[in-house]
Amino acid sequence: MRRFSIAVVAAVTLGTALSSPPAHADARSGGRGLAHCAAGTCHFDVPPGTYDVRVTLGGKAASSTSVTGESRRSLLPETAAPAGHRVTRSFTVNVRTPEGEPTGPEGTPGLDLRIGGTAPALAGIEVNRARHTRQILLVGDSTVCDQPGDPYSGWGQQLPQYLRKGVSVANYADSGESTVTYLGNPQLWATVRPLIRPGDAVLVQLAHNDKTTDEAAYRANLEALVAGVRERGGQPVLVTPIVRRWFNPDGTLNNGTALLVNGLGVDHPAVIRSVAAAHGVPLIDLTAKTKALVESLGVEGSKALYLTNEARDNTHTSVRGATAYAGLVRDELVTLHLVPKGTVRVG
Repeated sequence: MRRFSIAVVAAVTLGTALSSPPAHADARSGGRGLAHCAAGTCHFDVPPGTYDVRVTLGGKAASSTSVTGESRRSLLPETAAPAGHRVTRSFTVNVRTPEGEPTGPEGTPGLDLRIGGTAPALAGIEVNRARHTRQILLVGDSTVCDQPGDPYSGWGQQLPQYLRKGVSVANYADSGESTVTYLGNPQLWATVRPLIRPGDAVLVQLAHNDKTTDEAAYRANLEALVAGVRERGGQPVLVTPIVRRWFNPDGTLNNGTALLVNGLGVDHPAVIRSVAAAHGVPLIDLTAKTKALVESLGVEGSKALYLTNEARDNTHTSVRGATAYAGLVRDELVTLHLVPKGTVRVG
């Protein structure tokens, strides 16, 4: 596949199928756009940074198109276009190295976008370096991170699809991390902290791996993360952890395993709520919200949110579960006024 560089703008125009040349090429692409998109993937040789992407969707037949990018991030939910019509959608994407988990492989240089959906039809695509964007940085563990392979997905991996142009998600969550290891690994907090700009929201969900962290240390670590964000002018947001799918006989999740109480008796969600209240930090109580959702679906219905059937895993989420949980986070971002309503996709 040929690659091309963009300085200010890159535009390619395609027909209703990626394998067919367009009837009318975009003048800015010189009619060469198809050379840069093949087998459902478009590649742009851009340096690390933040980019706005505008796609035009639709063709002669009715279509339904989604866009993912980089390390399996959902950037645009499946979007329908009636037969003979075009629709445009825009989103902002963070490009970095490593492109997924901070301690993972570097990935492919540049920006890779993958065109999917039940009946994909990409009619045009344009990429610009973004200006004046809001940034949401994510600090977390494997339930949040950009998971490298199916069937796993973190909720942070699904969050970008709920945001329009003007807000980017920089997911620095990493598998296996606790508050102790995240603060101590130079690839993690020491890397993230300098990236925080005034006004950036930094969402912190760390608890699943603090199995041997005592309460005093856990509280101190959360306070250190909050202070570090504020010193950079950012807005810390504490997020209680998603529940484990661990039912009691009565169909509730009212037990330490489900609600993240570690072997030392440390109630992680309770400590997070306490730190948020003591320091005036916005709180997303994802433990309470995911508990309510899982209990409402019941023992059988909730299996689809996790990898119960695929891997006997009741901690990590499927794409369906991660998408549902990302939607809960999206709703809280709006409620807390951390993102403008006009930059959020609903439904």
